This record gives sequence, structure tokens and C-alpha cells, in this order.
Amino acid sequence: MKRTVLDLWVGAFVAVGIAAILFLALKVGNLSAANFAETYRIEARFDNIGGLKVRGPVKSAGVVVGRVTDIRFDPETYEAVVSLSVESRYRFPKDTFASILTAGLLGENYVGLDAGGDEKKLQPGDTIAKTQSAVVLEKLISQFMFNKASEGDSGK
Repeated sequence: MKRTVLDLWVGAFVAVGIAAILFLALKVGNLSAANFAETYRIEARFDNIGGLKVRGPVKSAGVVVGRVTDIRFDPETYEAVVSLSVESRYRFPKDTFASILTAGLLGENYVGLDAGGDEKKLQPGDTIAKTQSAVVLEKLISQFMFNKASEGDSGK
């Protein structure tokens, strides 16, 4: 009898452990944020999206208002076209500014929306006209090193 009770407790402990691992895996993969609210789709074009990924958050004032649904390359303009799915309860003005930001120093990339002051609102299928690409750390470092090297050459 004691062996059966012990086996039951071990089984329950293992089941709770598996559930916790599953929860963490969904949380890390942004799959737990499945939202069934009604959304509308808008697009934004960027020169460089850095490490932005599909299902990445779309935030405004620090609040998640949507998700990145698709990223594709436009061979005509050589830009990345990012499709955003924004919850219908959040309506942004036509002159909204979209930028790719990083959460923390080495955190995940996300799309930040800064609302403008236009009376007209973005409609489903519209493209955000004002964008700012991701800041790529490697590019900043190389520019800094190039500037330092050119300063050293000009002194001779």
C-alpha cells in the first residue's frame, strides 16, 4: 500500500513538472500570448529590421497592442515589409511613427508605435509612412572604430 501511494505522489510531481516546462516553453516562444481579439492588418517598411521576428510584439506606450504577423523582402525597393496585426480597439492616426526598438541592452526586438496627431485613422491594409529602422550594434561599433581610425590618420 505504501508503495502505491509513493508512486502516486511521484507521478503527480512529474506531471506538475512537465506542465511547468510546457508553460515556460510557450512563454519563451510567445505562443502563450495567443489573443483571440479582433485585429486589423497594417504594414510598415524598414531599411533594416535587425533581429525582429514573426510573432514579435507591437507596443505603444509600453503596452502590447498587437503582433508581427509577417516579414518579407521587397525586391523592387530593397526594403523589409513588416505586416502588423493590431487589436481593433486600438486605432492609430495616419501619421503614426513606427520604429524597431530593443527591450533592454540585448533583449528582443519589437515594433514601437508612436501616435501622431492626425484626425484620420489608419485603415486595415494601410502602410505606415514614417518608420525608423533598427539600430544594429555591430554597425555602430564599426562606425566608431572607423571614425577613431580616421582621426588617428589625420594627425600625421
